[in-house]
Amino acid sequence: MERVEVAAAPNGVANSRQRWKYLDKMLTRSGPFSDPDTNFGDPVIQILESRKILVIGAGGLGCEILKNLALSGFKDIHVIDMDTIDVSNLNRQFLFRQADVGRPKAEVAAEFVENRVKGVKITPYCGKIQDKDDDYYRQFHIVVCGLDSIEARRWINATLVGLVDDNADSLKPLIDGGTEGFKGQAKVILPTLTSCIECQLDMHAPRPAVPLCTLATIPRQPQHCIEWAHIMAWEEERKDDILDTDDPEHITWLYQKALKRAQEFNISGVTYSMTQGVVKNIIPAIASTNAIVAASCCNEAFKIVTSTNPFLGDGNNYMMYTGDDSVYTYTWEHLKLDDCPVCGNLAKELEVGRDATLEELVAGFADRPDSQLKKPSIRSEAKSLYIQFPPGLEEATRPNLSKKLSELVEDGEEIAVTDPAFQIAFKYKIKFTS
Repeated sequence: MERVEVAAAPNGVANSRQRWKYLDKMLTRSGPFSDPDTNFGDPVIQILESRKILVIGAGGLGCEILKNLALSGFKDIHVIDMDTIDVSNLNRQFLFRQADVGRPKAEVAAEFVENRVKGVKITPYCGKIQDKDDDYYRQFHIVVCGLDSIEARRWINATLVGLVDDNADSLKPLIDGGTEGFKGQAKVILPTLTSCIECQLDMHAPRPAVPLCTLATIPRQPQHCIEWAHIMAWEEERKDDILDTDDPEHITWLYQKALKRAQEFNISGVTYSMTQGVVKNIIPAIASTNAIVAASCCNEAFKIVTSTNPFLGDGNNYMMYTGDDSVYTYTWEHLKLDDCPVCGNLAKELEVGRDATLEELVAGFADRPDSQLKKPSIRSEAKSLYIQFPPGLEEATRPNLSKKLSELVEDGEEIAVTDPAFQIAFKYKIKFTS
């Protein structure tokens, strides 16, 4: 292998890179898998340091990702997280200390990494990803997600797909990491070119439902009380409000309702943290899994920027990891779907019974693995069939719920389904079955 020498830097600049001497072994010389057109040495180092990276989430995965990116040579990093630090975070979110409890995660994480890795600039934003417009996301070269919410993943995925136009710089690679106990995954998404989050939605199956009779009459577990508050109490008392699982006021309301119900049935164990976990379907995290998956995500970001090795999006785009029975990893290609509602060009075919009602169709969207929509509104090519918000339109279109679908749409007709949680319309082509 030919070694590319780096010219001597004046006035101690070389000493400033002493911390990166092992990293420079990859950046200053080519390798058997590197892009032959890459200018190794100072040019690629300058590219690495100038790239602007966005990290979404500063929790278990996010802390690891921020630390890894800073130690990998990235200098301009931004981070978004809307949560504040809780005592329960301290066992695995290692950038936080007892004195930080109550402070915004993004702010504390940025301060900690900046203090430990000199020369790195981390810009925090304490809020929701939906607070930012398209121009905000256009400034970044790569987006790395360390989220525990499928809804947030779907939102940022749709946003990045929507940014793509004829300009090559409009394509922002999305690196997504996720963990569930001892299992995890990392994937690279090139919007409009490779399989996106929505293409892979059926891999995130909805959680098993608890019978409503159990929730309504004889709850046996603290989780049953929380689900009651989530599904029944909210619908009864605040049905005009869209439940935002990232809003502390909404979670607090559910927690207080669940706690009161638990006390009525002498059930202990309802906490704010549990309420948040049940409502958002959060699975307890393990620090070692977070470290492994975050390392994979940051490795992909480094390879994309430096071209030192092929990255996951070049062929195989999905890495799975499991550590519950030894250590096992596997990479494979998740294919892009032509009928994906976000990045595809075709409407997805939807088979329904000719005698099925519109109400049955609306209820079914919450359980379908390929949609998982909680508050769907439906419009045909000719008219609005059912609109959930605002309340005035819901009342006007409510009579359609009891009608048969065959009375409202034609066989082969396209319908558009929207949900308050997403910016896109999901397109389906109705196919009636006997």
